[in-house]
Amino acid sequence: MEQGVIDLSALGSGFDLQSTLESGQSYLWWREDGEDFDDTTQYGGEAWYLTTARVDGDPAVIRVRQHEGRLEWEATVDAKPILFRRLRLDDDLGSIRATAPDDEVIEQAYDTYWGMRLVNDPPFGSLISFICSAQMRVSRIHGMQQSLREAFGTPVEFDGSTYHAYPTPEQLAEATETQLRDLSLGYRAPYVQRSAELVTEGTPIDVRDLPYEEAREALTEFVGVGDKVADCILLFSLGYNEAVPLDTWIRQTIEEYYPDCERGNYTETSRAIRERLGGEHAGYTQTYLFHFLRNGGGDDLGE
Repeated sequence: MEQGVIDLSALGSGFDLQSTLESGQSYLWWREDGEDFDDTTQYGGEAWYLTTARVDGDPAVIRVRQHEGRLEWEATVDAKPILFRRLRLDDDLGSIRATAPDDEVIEQAYDTYWGMRLVNDPPFGSLISFICSAQMRVSRIHGMQQSLREAFGTPVEFDGSTYHAYPTPEQLAEATETQLRDLSLGYRAPYVQRSAELVTEGTPIDVRDLPYEEAREALTEFVGVGDKVADCILLFSLGYNEAVPLDTWIRQTIEEYYPDCERGNYTETSRAIRERLGGEHAGYTQTYLFHFLRNGGGDDLGE
């Protein structure tokens, strides 16, 4: 087992591991203590979080926690470069925040959860997990990803326990719809199986060479991926900071705070809210707003 620490004071801006991983961006991490990610009452704690990765094709397990101004990690590989990439530790939060509009609710959101980063999940895991996210509670979505790991993922021994890597496209493409339905995926089962097949057949997930709206359209070729799910993959996996997934919470935010941005269809509303939230980093600001308002923030505005 390899171990290490990352000095968070050297980042130049804040970091909050718990709000980063428990803000609805990723379903590919879990808490070692087994606490439910639906319980969003406390942030900034010292829980251990785990995920899996692939290094030169081989599966690896990573465990990390935030403690006394640093990230402590344990893993089957050197996890430092993976953590910098997955948790976007090189992001300049000060510069990103400076692109946001001077708006009371946005200022409160950034102040409350300062240090939250966007995640940079592996594209295939992001694709499958967001296909599974439709009309599901956070804990159920996490449970589905763990079930997929255990049923189809490669086992990895770590610290005396057996974990499972996230399945590869090939592993999930070989699954049957019945097997996936037995994991409680419901109507999502054929979407997951066929989308995995499409990846193995050469349909690209990594569309970073395309302009943003073209990239969103390209991802909708996968079964079960509409505009909102495509935006989630672009924002939380492919580095499109301008992407603003128009889910229920953000549509409520638009209705309450930015009603002039509602244009009656996804494409035009997306363009309007992206511009309102600062353009190139609108997705960052959206994620802060989402997390802040979902947890009851903003109730005292205007008092």
